[in-house]
Amino acid sequence: MDDVTSTLEPVSTPAAAARVLPPLQIGPITVDTPVVLAPMAGVTNRAFRTLCREAGASQGFDPGLYVAEMVTSRALVERNAESLRIVTFGADETPRSAQVYGVDPATVGEAVRIIASEDRADHVDLNFGCPVPKVTRKGGGAALPWKRQLFTDIVRAAVDAAAPHGVPVTVKMRKGIDDDHLTYLEAGRIAESLGVAAVALHARTAAEHYSGTADWTAIARLKEAVRTVPVLGNGDIWAAEDAVRMVRETGVDGVVVGRGCQGRPWLFADLAAAFHGSDVRVRPGLREVADTIDRHGRLMVDYFDGDEGKGVRDLRKHMAWYLKGYPVGGEVRRELALVSSLAELRERLDGLDLTLPYPGEGAEGPRGRAGSPKQPHLPYGWLDSRELDAEFEEKLREAELSVSGG
Repeated sequence: MDDVTSTLEPVSTPAAAARVLPPLQIGPITVDTPVVLAPMAGVTNRAFRTLCREAGASQGFDPGLYVAEMVTSRALVERNAESLRIVTFGADETPRSAQVYGVDPATVGEAVRIIASEDRADHVDLNFGCPVPKVTRKGGGAALPWKRQLFTDIVRAAVDAAAPHGVPVTVKMRKGIDDDHLTYLEAGRIAESLGVAAVALHARTAAEHYSGTADWTAIARLKEAVRTVPVLGNGDIWAAEDAVRMVRETGVDGVVVGRGCQGRPWLFADLAAAFHGSDVRVRPGLREVADTIDRHGRLMVDYFDGDEGKGVRDLRKHMAWYLKGYPVGGEVRRELALVSSLAELRERLDGLDLTLPYPGEGAEGPRGRAGSPKQPHLPYGWLDSRELDAEFEEKLREAELSVSGG
């Protein structure tokens, strides 16, 4: 990714300091840079993963782990075309990581078996962290660990389905539903006992959604509770320095980066450098950003099998993230958010003042959705008991989402 790596500004040599963490071991997979790209619906498709992976490798180190968008177990079992697209990786993507969501143990197990037995991915992550209403109102995502036996059954089914094929299974979760219904310590211990390869914690509750400040002390507590497999921390990593600070404050074995890389795939170059003891950072001027947007657009069209309209439309959401902090007028931003072809995209980009330098802190910091705390949407009576009765279990099977990527 020459358009980005050409902007590296070495402050010290990589050999000047010791690496922050040893390589991350996820079952049989060794991740030299202990950094994971969090799966984000509508964001972490193959096109964006390519940009992030190339940035992570640009420092001469093996890149981290780059997880695809969430795929729902029912849709995968039904061979839904979009779900199969989500778990289709580029020839140069290794290791390949897929995330599965589901509320029925048998369906999740079958989905994981399909991925593992058909060699569709090298690693499977289970989603127990999604806070969006369409997921939690079905009892899924961040709501599910409240039903401890259901959580246990799903994790066991996934691990058992993947084990014969040597595919490690990990778990990503939140602290719980809200501050009165925390589940992460118990869920972490259960997952560890069932043979998962790692557990990751987004240090917010479902009620907090993406608001406020992530509770890194919860990550430290999980690290103390889970001793035999790696623990990964997620939440409020906006820069490489945040990742290093999380490691030092919590003792985690690696970090998971989500919103911090939106519009900044080069953040993975910073992270790779930082974890290997270097102060090298990427500070792209507007020309480098424009070239990256243009390449992202072309990768999107390729991802959608040459459908230029669909690829460019899907790119639009990224524009505000890419241009954060750069002095580009509101009208120009609106025009870029409405482009309908690659030619129009390039024309609009060339109309920018491409001599503008990196704007510093204005291009960094929080980005993406944040908002305010939200009352979680849960199935009726969900909080009445930690256990799941037969009637409720049947309703959950019927409620399995059939659409992936959200």
